[in-house]
Amino acid sequence: MSTITTAAEVRSHLQHPIVDADGHIVECLPVLIDHIRKVAGDDVADRFGGTAVTYSSRSSKLLERSPTHGRAPTRGVAMAPWWALPTNARDRATGFLPGLLAERLDEIGIDFAVLYSSVGLACIGHPDTAIRTGACRGLNHYLADVTDGYQHLMTATAVVPTNTPDEAIAELDYAVQQLGFRSVMFNDLVLRPADGGGGVARCDLLALDSDHDYDPLWARCVDLGVAVTVHSGAQGYGLRTSSSRYMFNHIGNFGAAGHAFAKAVFFGGVTNRFPTLNFAFLEGGVAWGVQLLCDLVDRFAKRGGENIDRLNPGHLDLDEWNRILDQYGGARFADPGVREAMAAQSDNPPVEIDDYRACGVASAADIGRHFDNFYFGCEADDPTIRWAYAKDVNPGGTCLRPVLGSDLGHWDVSNMLDVLPEAYELVDHGHLDHDQFRDFSCDNAIRLHGLMNPNFFDGTAVEHYASTLIAEEVAVRAQVAGR
Repeated sequence: MSTITTAAEVRSHLQHPIVDADGHIVECLPVLIDHIRKVAGDDVADRFGGTAVTYSSRSSKLLERSPTHGRAPTRGVAMAPWWALPTNARDRATGFLPGLLAERLDEIGIDFAVLYSSVGLACIGHPDTAIRTGACRGLNHYLADVTDGYQHLMTATAVVPTNTPDEAIAELDYAVQQLGFRSVMFNDLVLRPADGGGGVARCDLLALDSDHDYDPLWARCVDLGVAVTVHSGAQGYGLRTSSSRYMFNHIGNFGAAGHAFAKAVFFGGVTNRFPTLNFAFLEGGVAWGVQLLCDLVDRFAKRGGENIDRLNPGHLDLDEWNRILDQYGGARFADPGVREAMAAQSDNPPVEIDDYRACGVASAADIGRHFDNFYFGCEADDPTIRWAYAKDVNPGGTCLRPVLGSDLGHWDVSNMLDVLPEAYELVDHGHLDHDQFRDFSCDNAIRLHGLMNPNFFDGTAVEHYASTLIAEEVAVRAQVAGR
C-alpha cells in the first residue's frame, strides 16, 4: 500500500510536469446534436441521433426512466456501454465542462491534458457517409467550442473518419487548418461489407490489404505535423459480442484493436515509408505491445526475409526422407504416393513468400527501431507498464513507450484525485524508477506530439519543458543520422 495519497505529495517528489495523453470530454448530447444540425442539416442530425448505437446507449433521458428501466439482453446484439460515467457530481461535471477541468487540473496533479471525445467512435464509424462526415464535422466544432479559452492547459482531439483517404484528408485539413486542432484521432478499423454482399463485415485496417491506398493520408499527417492517434475498440464484433455482459465485451478490446492496427502498420510498411510518423494506440495498455515485439522478432528469425527459404519443401532430402520412412513407417507409409503427398504437405506458398517484405528490416534490431514510432496509452493503475522497461527480457533490450492516459471523465476513474497517486505507486512499489516514470507520465506524450510538430506545446503550461526536451531529441536524432 502506498504511503503517498495525494497529487500534491507526488508532485513534491518530481522535477517534471505531468502530461495526460488521454483524458476525455463527455459530450452533452443535445448540444452536440445542435452543432451537427448547424453544419450538416436537420436530416443528418436527426438520423445520427436515431441510428448511432454508441450515441443511443449514452443518451437515456433521466426523467423518462422508471425504477425498472433495465434493458433485457437481446441475443445477437452486443451489450453496449452503460453506467459509463462517475456518480461523484464534481467529477461527472468535470468531464462535461472543460472550464471546471481547467480549474481542477492543479488539484488533480496534471499540467497539460490531451482530451478525446467520448462519442467520437459513433461518429467516425457510422456506415452512412452523410451521417459519418456530418457528425464528425459537428463534433469537431463542438470540441473546439467547449475548449476555447483553455488552450494553455488542454487541447481537444479532432475526430477523422477514414472510409476513404479523400474523406479522411478532407476532415483532417479542415480540423487542423480551419479549426486549429493539433491532435487528431483517426478511425483505424473500418467495417466494410463482406465481399460479394451479405455475411459478416470484414475489418479494413487501412495499412494492410486495404480497399484503398492510404499513403496519401499518412503523407498528409507528416505535412501537417500530426501524429496518428487511434482509440478504436474491438467490442461489438468478432469474439466480443456478448448480449448480456458489457465487461465481457470491454475487457481487452482496446488492446486487441491496437494490436491489429500496429501489426498492419508494421507489415504494411507504413513505418518504413514514413519513418518520422508517430502512432499512438490508446487505452489498451502496453503489455500487448511487448508481446507483439517479441512475436515479430521470433517470427522474423524463423520466417522473415531469407529465413523463410529454410522451410522450402524443395530442400527436403528425399533419400533421407525415404530411409526414415523405410525404418519407421511400416506398410502404412510404404506406398510411394503416400510418401510423395507427405513430402509435399503444406507446399502451397503465395506468390510473395516474405511476409516482412515491406518492412525494411534485416534483423531483430531493425524491428525494435520501428517501435520508436509507437506509443501505448496506459491507465494509471496498470501494473504491466513495468514490462515496457524490461530490458533484460525484451528483444534487443528494447524499451517501449507507454504514455499516461488518465481516462478522466469515464467510469474507469473512480476519483479524479486518485489518478496521479495511483500512477506513482509504480515508483513507490519499485516497479519503475524516477526516469522511467518521467518518460511514462510526461516525456513520451511530449515526444509523441512534439516530434511531429515542435510547436505543439507553444503557449501551454509545459511550453518551456517541452521545447527543451524536443530540441534535445532532435539533436540526438541528427547525431545518430550523421553516423
